[in-house]
Amino acid sequence: MKKHLLVLSALSLAVAAAHAQSSVTIFGILDVNLAYGSGSIANRTQLYRGGQSTPRIGFRGEEDLGGGLKAGFWLEGQVNPDDGTGAGTDTNNQASGNGPAAAGGQGLVFARRSTVSLKGNWGEVRLGRDIVPNYNGLVRGDLFGNVGVGAAILYTAIIAGDVKVRASNMFSYLSPNVGGFTVQVSNWRGENASGTPTADDGTGTGLEVVYDKGPLKLSAGWGRTTYATGDVVESSVHAGYNFGVARVVATFSRDSAGSLDANGGEIGVGVPVGKGEAKAEYSYYRKSTGVDGTKFAVGYVYNLSKRTALYATGANISNSGGASYALNSASTGKNESSTGYDLGIRHSF
Repeated sequence: MKKHLLVLSALSLAVAAAHAQSSVTIFGILDVNLAYGSGSIANRTQLYRGGQSTPRIGFRGEEDLGGGLKAGFWLEGQVNPDDGTGAGTDTNNQASGNGPAAAGGQGLVFARRSTVSLKGNWGEVRLGRDIVPNYNGLVRGDLFGNVGVGAAILYTAIIAGDVKVRASNMFSYLSPNVGGFTVQVSNWRGENASGTPTADDGTGTGLEVVYDKGPLKLSAGWGRTTYATGDVVESSVHAGYNFGVARVVATFSRDSAGSLDANGGEIGVGVPVGKGEAKAEYSYYRKSTGVDGTKFAVGYVYNLSKRTALYATGANISNSGGASYALNSASTGKNESSTGYDLGIRHSF
């Protein structure tokens, strides 16, 4: 009897130890909204998604390898709860890598993130598809998270193309936090055959330096991707401060794609009100061709719980220099304005 008890105890300890050494989490967000957009040519009303956060489902896990070393994985794909479809990916950071799934918006692919990594007190080495370093500063500086009708125009109108947010075939090093400072260095590959004018297309390098301590956040990001038609270069600086009674964010960017240049900026204020936050944000994006769009957005998020929120957002774009930017899939003429609204619910799990 004692032998049986000893065996059972040993098995229990082994199972407990294995469970402590590895973990897997399923997570996601569902966000559906009524979206309306108006313009001088055509208006549109839709039941849409992602007015506050991009809908997604993901799987992440970590294994303790001992000696302070850990292995991790992260798989995350976009889901569209308004129609049940998914979103595609770009396999080589070029237009040729946008397959049928991306064009048709069908199926679930892990386009948001697909990485495996090793972590230690020296930092993290991460391999796979992930966010390019410069994008972090853009989304950090937008109170609307670069989604929905309120998204800053310096992101929605950006000229960076296939690598404006994510890149495939990426190698990254992320440093540990030292006195509030962290650094990310990344390289991504287009993976084309050598000996052709487009051999280096889709290959690039990015860097971001972040200071995040207490109420203050500062960052600077940069990235360059090679194309035979002209390199894409992105850079941005961000500053944010939480005063308690309000938080203020600001981001300024400069981009180029071949001979085309652009610069943008945004400044926003978020104020806690009741169980939520009221937000107001101004942004602009100006191309070297004279195309100019300015945007003002306001919104309120009401938290029903830690995981569920209701939100309302309104925005207006003013166009000049031949610009015709429009909101929520409306159509507007050159140098005309566009207005849009989102009313939705977001639930995370």
